[in-house]
Amino acid sequence: MTTDEFEIWFEKGVTDGLPVVPPTRSRVARMLAGTRRGPDELIGEMAPNYGRLTVEKAATNAVMAGCRPEYLPVVIAAAEGACDPAFNLHGMSASTHFAAPLIVVNGPIRSRIGLNSAFGVFGPGYRANATIGRALRLLMINVGGARPGETSMSTFGHPGRYTYCIAENEEASPWPPYHVSRGVAPETSAVTLFAGEAPHGISDHASRTAKALAGSLGWSMVGIWNSKHFPLYSHTMLIVGPEHARTFADDGWTRERLARHLHETVRVPYRTLVPDDDHGEGTNLRYGKTPPALDELIPKFPSPDEIHVVVAGGTAGRFSVAIPGWLGTKNGSRPVTRPVEFD
Repeated sequence: MTTDEFEIWFEKGVTDGLPVVPPTRSRVARMLAGTRRGPDELIGEMAPNYGRLTVEKAATNAVMAGCRPEYLPVVIAAAEGACDPAFNLHGMSASTHFAAPLIVVNGPIRSRIGLNSAFGVFGPGYRANATIGRALRLLMINVGGARPGETSMSTFGHPGRYTYCIAENEEASPWPPYHVSRGVAPETSAVTLFAGEAPHGISDHASRTAKALAGSLGWSMVGIWNSKHFPLYSHTMLIVGPEHARTFADDGWTRERLARHLHETVRVPYRTLVPDDDHGEGTNLRYGKTPPALDELIPKFPSPDEIHVVVAGGTAGRFSVAIPGWLGTKNGSRPVTRPVEFD
């Protein structure tokens, strides 16, 4: 057995494949200073193995991920969301699907700890984004037991399974912050956990009206999951870039109107969704004995409530991003939102 302070953690099997910061007692103690909660307090039981997740375990994995103590309240809120049965971490972790927990942060905590919400929001360069998302993944491995090929059975996964954490660009948004639409006061910091695939980029540099841009974004999302999956199994998150958001706001569109428009207009006749030799798989609609009429229009999105609109990204460039979710039925995952407790 090696005595190297970094190699030893690979041998213990507690990393995500990258080196971790050794969680010495002094480092964990400093991390725990970032919260008023006691180290033995139970946050929840983390699937799929339902390990007992305490504040101290959250702090230990936050150290390993490279977090600063002031990040710990966000890690704890994300962990609480992951343990909520509504999020269904067990199903998402064990599924053969692609999804990973995306952490979306709102409120004053964003600027306090230096979370990126703007240019390169899904990319590298910001310690808070990188390490908070990584801390949740390490908890999923070390407390939940989500190990690839053992309990975590995603056929491909995606890079967000290393770290997947962003903040909403509230300063560039023309709308109330996303967490307000989730029932949280604007002055309260909050974390929303969304079971999402990798970001699917959408480019539209030409549309100058809300209706045209909504059509462009909506019809660009037809292919997510499968171009014949009408309606989707899942929730969808639409990350609207600030330039696109301004186009909607200039025409007086709210985020609710955008979601409603996407649900009402991105529809195709049932006849185009049936299986055929050229396309293969057909619609995932469940019928009894009578299928819809061939000309009945079937929506891509199950409902407006299952389209989540967040503003993020840099203020230059007319781009947006679609993130398909993982199963929105009663057996799937629902986004969950938790307040962040910090001094």
